[in-house]
Order: sequence, then structure tokens, then C-alpha cells
Amino acid sequence: MATEEGRGGMRAADGPGGRPKGAAEGAWRGLVGGRRGRGGARVAALWWLMGEVAGYEIERQLAGSGANVVAGVDEVGRGAWAGPVVVCAAIARAGFPEPPQGLTDSKQLTAKRRAELAAELPGWLAGYAIGSASHEEIDSLGMTAALRLAAKAALSQLATRPDVVLLDGKHNYIGSPWHVQTAIKADLRSVSVAAASVIAKVYRDALMAELGDRYPDFAFHDNAGYPAPVHQQALAAHGPTEYHRLSWSYLDDLPRWRHLRIHRPAIEGQLTLL
Repeated sequence: MATEEGRGGMRAADGPGGRPKGAAEGAWRGLVGGRRGRGGARVAALWWLMGEVAGYEIERQLAGSGANVVAGVDEVGRGAWAGPVVVCAAIARAGFPEPPQGLTDSKQLTAKRRAELAAELPGWLAGYAIGSASHEEIDSLGMTAALRLAAKAALSQLATRPDVVLLDGKHNYIGSPWHVQTAIKADLRSVSVAAASVIAKVYRDALMAELGDRYPDFAFHDNAGYPAPVHQQALAAHGPTEYHRLSWSYLDDLPRWRHLRIHRPAIEGQLTLL
């Protein structure tokens, strides 16, 4: 299992298969490097004022019931056709400190602002960790079990065990032994989940961009393995790469390549892809 150091002794853990050793490390460290303004303060864009910004709504509710350490968890890559699914667990500092300006669901942010926040968050959080499940694990286990594998890999690396794991969405794909609470749109209502969404997104995008250097026709730099038109055109012309998920139905629509599809028995309780 490949690992990367997180803050406070926490480690970002990847699934054991399907990932070149250190493939995302250089790109990730480049994205989370310097770029601070005067006095060390982050230079914040003003556009974020137009959108929703995450706060401590859920963390305060949980603190009122005795949960002092909350790990926000979010995933990225569930709907992609290639690459891993990545899960981040993030713990905010005690005392409800002012979050980085504009922190919200990663999907609401520009790529530039996500990179800026990903550079700031490791120093602002009490800690974080990243786990992933490879395309091969997704094919063999199914998406729900792959998400569980990635989430538990991240949570198990946290230096402090959380009282509650706050999971974005309505499905608890993590399970025991963690005390999990689900919340719809938690990435818009919780700073810890929003932080997890940003870190996971930037980390996975960096990994997919590096894979894109190997397969330029697929434009993974731009689409991160999701089915953009250029990605679909490259699949039809060249077939899947070694990082594609072969159990997925997109291969049924590619006559030249449908023989490569892996047919896995239906597994009860699987989550939808999106």
C-alpha cells in the first residue's frame, strides 16, 4: 500500500492495485505548494462571495450531542470511466476557527480556486488522510465495496479517532466500526466535508493528469477519466487503457472492444454511480 504523509502524523493511503508508485505525488505537492500573499495570508478571489460557503452547521449540532472530533468524508471519481475512486477524511481544528475564504463543495469552485484551497487546507486542518481504490478493485468488488475500502483506508490513518464520521450523501457505505452520520449536501453545510471534497478532487485530478501524459488522446488532464466527448472518441478508436474500469457498461456500446468487458455478478446494495 502506497502512502503519503498528511498533517499531524496522518497518512494518505492508496489502494494496493492499479496505481503507479508515486504517480500523483509530484503533481499533488506542486499544487499544494506556496503561493501565499503578504504576511503569509492566502490571497482570496472575490468571486466566491456569489456562491454558498460551507460553515459549521452540522459540526455545531454534533458538538451539542458530545461529538467533539468530527471527520468529514467525501469522495471523487465515482462516475468516471477510468482511474481510481478517491476518498478524503478531514478534521477541522477545535473551537470552530474561521475557515479559509470561499471553502465550499469542490464542484462549486474553479480549478484555480480548488488548487489554492488545497494548498491552504493542510495547514488549517487538524489533520486529513486520503484513501483510494483502484480501477481493478472497482471491477472486482463493485463501487460500494470500493468506496468502503477507500474510506476505511483514509480513516484508519487518522492520528485521532473521530467521535463521528460525517459522510456526504444519504448512503452509509462505510459501516462499522465507525460511527457514521450521513447528511445530504454536507459539502455545502460542513467545513470538514467541504475540505475533504476539495482535497480529494485536487489529489485525484493531479493523478489523472499524470496518467494523461501517458495517454494524451484521452485528455485525462481535462476530463479526469469522466466520459467527455474526446474521451469517448479515443475509446472508440484505441480501446480502453490499462486504467479503465472494464466492468462498466460503456464497453457494450463499443463493438470493437466489448469483448474486453468483465461481467461481475450483481451485488446487492450497490450504490448508483452518480
